[in-house]
Formats: sequence, structure tokens, C-alpha cells
Amino acid sequence: MHRTIKTAGLNCPNCAGKIEQAINQLTWIQTASVNIATQEITLQTSETPTQDQLKEIQQIVLSYEPDVTVYIEPQSQDSLESLEPQQKNKLIQIISASLLLAIGVFLLYKAPGFSRLTFILLLMAYLIAGLDVILAALKNIMRGVWFDEHFLMAVATLGAFAIGEYVEAVAVMVFYKVGEYFQDAAVDQSRASITALMDIQPTIARVERASGTIEISPENVQIGEILQVRPGEKIPLDGEVLEGESQVDTSALTGESRLTRLTPGDTALSGCINQTGLLRIRVTELYQDSTVRKIIDLVEHAANRKAPTERLMTKFSKYYTPIVVFIALFLAVIPPLFLQQDWSEWLRRACTFLVISCPCALVISIPLTFYGGIGAASKQGVLVKGGNYLEALSQVRTVVFDKTGTLTAGQFQVRHLIPAEGISQEQLLELAAIAEQHSNHPIAESIRQAYHQEVASVSLDQIEEVAGKGLRVQYQGHSLLVGNATLLEEAGVSFNPCNDSGTKVYVAYKGQSLGVIVIDDALKPDSITAIDQLRTLGIDQCIMLTGDNEQTAQSTAKTLELDRYYAQLLPEDKVLLMEQISKDLPIDHKVAFVGDGINDAPVLARADLGVAMGALGSDAAIEAADIVLMTDEPSKLAQAIQISQKTKRIAYQNILFALGVKLLFLILGALGLTSMWLAVFADVGVALIAVFNARRMIR
Repeated sequence: MHRTIKTAGLNCPNCAGKIEQAINQLTWIQTASVNIATQEITLQTSETPTQDQLKEIQQIVLSYEPDVTVYIEPQSQDSLESLEPQQKNKLIQIISASLLLAIGVFLLYKAPGFSRLTFILLLMAYLIAGLDVILAALKNIMRGVWFDEHFLMAVATLGAFAIGEYVEAVAVMVFYKVGEYFQDAAVDQSRASITALMDIQPTIARVERASGTIEISPENVQIGEILQVRPGEKIPLDGEVLEGESQVDTSALTGESRLTRLTPGDTALSGCINQTGLLRIRVTELYQDSTVRKIIDLVEHAANRKAPTERLMTKFSKYYTPIVVFIALFLAVIPPLFLQQDWSEWLRRACTFLVISCPCALVISIPLTFYGGIGAASKQGVLVKGGNYLEALSQVRTVVFDKTGTLTAGQFQVRHLIPAEGISQEQLLELAAIAEQHSNHPIAESIRQAYHQEVASVSLDQIEEVAGKGLRVQYQGHSLLVGNATLLEEAGVSFNPCNDSGTKVYVAYKGQSLGVIVIDDALKPDSITAIDQLRTLGIDQCIMLTGDNEQTAQSTAKTLELDRYYAQLLPEDKVLLMEQISKDLPIDHKVAFVGDGINDAPVLARADLGVAMGALGSDAAIEAADIVLMTDEPSKLAQAIQISQKTKRIAYQNILFALGVKLLFLILGALGLTSMWLAVFADVGVALIAVFNARRMIR
């Protein structure tokens, strides 16, 4: 049972990780994932959760994040609570504490020394700014969770109070809240930017009913109902065009600005924008199964599959925080105890050390970077199913392509006919067309088109499609073979081999060869460009696997300057070759296979990364692949790799910057060469810089 719970105000990845861990410990939960990017909690359970169980989830969230709103009942997007009141309350809290702090400092300046009034003002400022932090730390300690940012800030500031550094204690807490406010705002803006990238979901559907044409939510439209889509409107649901002709903009789905023409009988996909004419469309898919909904779901929930770098940072912070706490304890106790140093000085250093050590910069910015990369890829018409696949894409060094429909257009045309002696071209083509009359293979379609006549509906017996070889049928009581050379060889039919480039279709009837039909499949316009771009991005090997004959494969590989090619392969041969290619590579080099996502499903599943090509609206492709290119352009793969490399680069920049600055300030803090004021920059300032750097990925 799959259940999604929406939240509002969940901006802390560190807290989200603790919430996720706590929920997964519940006995009735199979798996749970907290997605900070979409503010959703995804539950997998064996049975439908009861109301009490859902309230248990709500209590877990609130115990870690009291200000977060949890919707245990299903909510429409419009009814979700706005975050503005929460942010407004936080701002009032910060302003109030800041004013009290300013008055306290002014009184100290006018009359040095802490009067009772000054102390009360500073204490009030501290409680206004930090009471929720202290309470959160106490709640976590009661649950056995000691080492988090609330604990660090509470101990550091209370320690400052203990040694009489009242102004520093209050200032640090106020600045911490200011930084937290801006962090939340930055995360909210990033989330809004990502949501805007995927703002392709239609909000209304104009449906023809008995009472007239009405406007309703796409979620309430049934299969078979008729939609009216006017120029300038988004197509709300997938369907078949009944009336009207128009140009539609598919850029929201494909990342391409080219217009596509729709005429009666064509498939209209949800999310596309109608440009010129009125369309009447019969709905063929419910809202939850529509193309636009599947794309949005893929992108939104991709954050549930965390990249190795994200998991590493989560694991790092788990051990990092306790270590720095014990180092701070060492600083506070050992020098005064054994070296007769001043207790207040070393306690101040220890408190400064704790403030600096908070790992917020990493736990916030790294997930945001990867989710931004996924959103940026979707804007280009590339669907990445998770941060793990996005990061793996940056490690790809070998790309293996299917040929037909991937590097070539998949639109076959009969180039010429070579009949056997005594056989006319018309006879050769007619028998081939008769055998292929029921086949939906592109080669069969090209033969029927070349015949230029309606194929007589004749009775065929014992129709057998031989995988990777062709067709064997019984026509007028005799065997009719249409396929490659292997098919004729296995049947014991002698024939003259054809050495022309292109796909060769041999025809044999009554045990005799009738000749060969040579069919061409042109390269896609950007295939050569795609290979060049991949080389520039550091791809070492570009390999092609195809079921076509040796001459055709060799010609294609030579034109594209591929490193290797393998021809005349059956589907199972491709899987074995993929395994061998992967086996021969270093362990840190990934292999991507690019195919059509339907016929190549076994190979897509076997590759380190399966990339489905030209999969717009294809359920099979989206299911089989890790990455889906929504157009027929191989160059989209190069764009996806560029986005992946940039994402990883920004993530590593944040890691090195955050750790570098913190290490520097930790050393300075331990040596007493920095104040708690600068310690706040090392915590909050670094976190903000890292978050804004992560937002570059979204733009």
C-alpha cells in the first residue's frame, strides 16, 4: 500500500533525515522516505494505515519540527497551508529579540557593568530567540538524540551565559535565528524554482456534457469523454484528436521549442500547449495515468533515490557531530584541569568551537543541488529517476547504442530490388508484401509502402515470426520466407548473397530464392553531433549493437566514427555483450545503454544506466529505463551528462568550501583566535553561501 502525506514548513534536511529514521522504526511501516524538496512523506505499508497510525506519523514529525504542518488527510494543492504566516512569526521573533539586544547593549555603553535591567533585557532577548532551540534540544535528549544543531547551539550559548558572556550568548542565538530564517527562505525559493520548472500541469479541462460544455478539474474527467482545447490552452489529458487541426508546443515535455502538427487520428499528449486551432479530443487516459502526471511524479519523487554523495554526507554528519562535541569537551576541561589554565577562557573557546561545528551547510545544500539538477534536466526533456542515477551519469565512460530508432531514424525505405533470374521486381515485392501484411515492424511497413497497392487479404497459414531473423508463413500450401540470410540458410534455400550496404530482406518461395530487397534507414540529423559532444565530455568508447547485417552496421559505424560495433545480434546476444563490456571496464567506470525502451528492455535493465530514447508517452520505456530522453535526439544524452557533471561539481564545491572554512575556524576557535561572532559566520554564513551555490544548478 502506497500513501503520501503532505507537509508544510519542512525545510531542514537534517531533521528530515531523523524523521525518516524514526518512521522507519515503526513496526507497521515497510519503507518510508521523507522528501524535503516536495515536502512529502512517502509510506509503503502492507495494509491501509489507520487514522491512529497516521497520527503517530504526525506526532513524530512534530516532535522534531514543532512548526511544521502535517496533513494526514489528502489535500488538494490549493488547500495546503501557506508558509508566509510561519515565516512572519519567525521574523517578528527575530526583530523583537534584536531590539531587546540593542537596548541592552546601549545600556551597557551608557553605564558599563551589568545592571539588573540590562540582564533582564538580555535574558528576555535570549529566551525569545532561543527558547524553541533549547526545548527542541531537551526533547531530542529525552529521545536519546544528543548531537544535533539544537544541542550544539543550546550548549554553546548556555555555556557563554555561564561565564558571563551575556551579550555574545544572545547575539549568537539571534544571529543563528537570522541565518535559519534566511536558510528557510532560500530553500523555499529553490523549491519554488524547481516547481516552476515543472509547471506543466493543466488546471482545468473543458468537457462536453449533455448539459453543455463545462470546465472541471482534469482529475474528474473519465475515459471516453470529449475535450475542447482552444488556442493558447494546455491539453489537460492524453487522448485522440477527433476534430480540428493545430500546431502544438511540446516544449514542456521535450525541452524543444519546435511545433508539432496534430490532425484527426493523432495522439494528443497532456501538457502540450495548443497554438493555432480548436481541437476536439477523446480522452484515452485518466488523469493519474496521463503523460504530464507521470512526468511530474517522476521528477518530484526522484529525490527519494538519494545520490551516493548525499548518503555519504548524511553518514558523515552522524559521526562528525559527536566527534566535535567531544573535542569541545576536551577543550573545556583538559587545559584548565591539567595545565592550570583559565576555566572561563577555555570554556569560551569550547563554546565557540561548538557554534562553528554545526554541519548545516552540507545537509541542506547537497540534497538541494541534486534535486536542482533533476529539475534542470527535466526542463531539457530528460527525466532522471533519482539523484543516484544523476550522479552515476557523471561516471559514464562507455556509451552503448542500439542502432535502429536510436542512431538512425527508424524510418525504413526500399532502396532497390534485386530479383532472381526469371522473377520480376513486381513479383518479388508482391510476395514480400503478402507475407508482411499483418506485421507492424518498420521494415514490413516500408515493404508495404513500396508496393504502392493494397495488399490482397489472402489467407496465410502457420505464421511464425522468428526472432532476429524474419517471417516464415504458409501461402497457398507452400512455404514463404521473408527475412535475413540466416533464415534462408536454416531452411536449406540456396541464394546469391548481396553485399550492398543497408538492410537486406531475402525472399524465398517453394524452396527457391526469389531475390533480395535492400532497405535503407537514414541516420538521425544530430547523431554525428551527439557522438562528437560525447567525446568532448570525456566518453572513452562509443559502441553500437544491432541486429542488422555486417555491411550495414559497418557503414553506420564508419560514418559516426564509432569505436566498435557488433552486428547480426539477437536480443539475448545484446545482453551477453553488455555483460562482457561492463566486465572489461574499471570498477569506477559506468556503462550506459541507449535504446528504444521497448524491444531493448532486457539490455536497459542490465546496463549500469539504462537510457530510453524517444520515449514520449511510452509506459514501457519509462518503466524499463533509469533515464528517459523525451525526444528522438541522441544529443539529449550529451546534455544530460553535462547537467550531471555540473551537479556533481557544485556538490563537491559545497563540500570542500564548507569543510575547508569550518576546519579553518575550528582551528582558530581552539587557539582562541576567533570570537563567537565570527563563529556564527562559519556556521550560518557558510550554510547560506552553500545554499545559494546549490541554486545555480536550478538556474
